[in-house]
Amino acid sequence: MSVTLTCVVGARPNFIKMAALMQEIKQRPNVDAELVHTGQHFSPEMSRSFFDELEIPEPDQNLSVASGTQTEQTAEIMKRMEGVLTARRPDVLVVVGDVTSTLASSLVAAKLGIKIAHVEAGLRSLDRSMPEEINRIVTDAVSDYLFVTEQSGRDNLVREGVPSDKIFFVGNVMIDTLLRFREKAGRSKILEDLGLRPKQYAVATLHRPANVDDPDRLGELIGVLASIAERVPVVFPVHPRTRLRIESAGLETTGLLLIPPQGYLDFLHLVSESRLVLTDSGGIQEETTILHVPCLTLRENTERPVTITNGTNQLVGIQPDAIRAAAIAALNGAIPTDRIPELWDGKAASRILDVIENEHRPLS
Repeated sequence: MSVTLTCVVGARPNFIKMAALMQEIKQRPNVDAELVHTGQHFSPEMSRSFFDELEIPEPDQNLSVASGTQTEQTAEIMKRMEGVLTARRPDVLVVVGDVTSTLASSLVAAKLGIKIAHVEAGLRSLDRSMPEEINRIVTDAVSDYLFVTEQSGRDNLVREGVPSDKIFFVGNVMIDTLLRFREKAGRSKILEDLGLRPKQYAVATLHRPANVDDPDRLGELIGVLASIAERVPVVFPVHPRTRLRIESAGLETTGLLLIPPQGYLDFLHLVSESRLVLTDSGGIQEETTILHVPCLTLRENTERPVTITNGTNQLVGIQPDAIRAAAIAALNGAIPTDRIPELWDGKAASRILDVIENEHRPLS
């Protein structure tokens, strides 16, 4: 008797995490999984590249939800997921991360009485102005299996009253994927294409609304990146949302190497060979920790504190002078790069499937 799963993928980080789970599911003959793509991702071309590069099987269903406000996307995903889940009635809905697709799918499953497994549960920035924080809190509140990547996740959930028997410390599926594809990414030609030399450049990414929607703040951040580029080339893969804000505000980007968003393998290689990363992304804080690359997080908070205590990440805020000083120190080797968080060993997906299979194995 099989355990039936419906697995949901949406925005970019979901693809990376779901790749590890789908690879593990292939090794489990008693697991019958359906993959649903909500269509939330901003670019059909980038979406296709993630399926191809990460060897994710073709989705069984694509909901083709159009772009829109978060409320519009949430409502549309819920409407379309209701039909999917009502028809299949899986044993467990598997959701990953903290994007709109995660929240919307979980709400539908909860109302239908379908058990929910949240992969990457318990992370908290303690900043409810971030849409992702609301998504995390609500998803965790309705989930039955809460799979955490670090001790802070367990601590947060216990503090919020989640029973301990629902919480499982399994490691990090994003790291499973990184370790699996690192060698393949090493064959990327992106450095040659961009005229870069290993460890002789920095990488910057910006996409959080708090950083890019305010023209003054975005201008300050672009300015400090340009000042860092006077010391070392700064490669800036520009998220479409960020590019739109830069263009609408008429911001000057002279001195920065702006490139389009990259596929997973090219971006992984670009980051792995960099001397420094400056970002407001959560996932990149984790990836740089494993890659032993110094990372400066341009935010006032992080939901991934283990990347600071046991990794290469430093929370530097958004003030230009502080960012510049931290970048100079990092370029001079001030950030430790030799520690790996517990259970970030490439086996998180296996631990997750062990839990789900054991919980749903029929009594003999």
